[in-house]
Amino acid sequence: MKIDSEDFRVPPRKKLKLSEWPTIVKPIYRSKKEYQKLLEEHVRELSWLQQLHYATNRYAVLLIFQGMDSAGKDGAIRHVMSGVNPQGCEVFSFKQPSAEELEHDFLWRTTCRLPERGRIGIFNRSYYEEVLVVRVHPEILRNQGLSEELRDEKTIWEERYRSMVDLERHLYRNGTRTIKIFLHLSQEEQRKRFLERLDEPDKNWKFSLSDIHERKYWKHYKKAYEDCLNATSTHHAPWYAVPADDKENARLIVSQIVLDTLKGLKMAYPKTTEKRRLELQSIRKELVK
Repeated sequence: MKIDSEDFRVPPRKKLKLSEWPTIVKPIYRSKKEYQKLLEEHVRELSWLQQLHYATNRYAVLLIFQGMDSAGKDGAIRHVMSGVNPQGCEVFSFKQPSAEELEHDFLWRTTCRLPERGRIGIFNRSYYEEVLVVRVHPEILRNQGLSEELRDEKTIWEERYRSMVDLERHLYRNGTRTIKIFLHLSQEEQRKRFLERLDEPDKNWKFSLSDIHERKYWKHYKKAYEDCLNATSTHHAPWYAVPADDKENARLIVSQIVLDTLKGLKMAYPKTTEKRRLELQSIRKELVK
């Protein structure tokens, strides 16, 4: 079964309802063996494209992962990017801002981690947390040191959406291609994964009491994600809402989205000049001696 990335793209200027967007779709694979085969094919192709991307050195690729707790962000990054050369890829996880980070605007800490040309940057959570967890928990906003007029909850979310869209448009104009993945998990599947973390000793470390606390705000997060995706999915920096109840299926979809993005770039290995060719021939002669 062929994967069409466009099936999961959140269309700009259209109102997405997450309650109507699937958290599971028909599997692309028919068996675990076929899943492994398909993923390996994707990883090999991605490895080759990443090498070409690195050599071309004209674009940067920013891959953003967002989703509820246990949606599979870590697993998707680990499996999909397993064949990528570490020299050309960096992963950053953004948690609670530090005291230093709170002294700057909300985009500062992630802007410092943007990928260079020729590289792939991966954000496990991102500046979008500022319109998700901060919106669900307004007490966080009140502790960010902003003046009262700047944290007016009637206007701040729209203003932050606009800042994010403006940033991503600026990055696009300067060669950065931003891919935003929302792993769309159902509440029931999250419950099953939490139980699995509790029941399997080697997964206990993944569980935190805060996970259960945040689960109580499920409807609030769903609303925050829905508004965010609708406001910030654009032609130059689209959101992809990937059904995440089936982890393996989600990884295949994510890898296809990344592949399609890289294939859409105008990339080629640098051409060797006549001067350089003569230089290489001279070096070759020395080696042959």
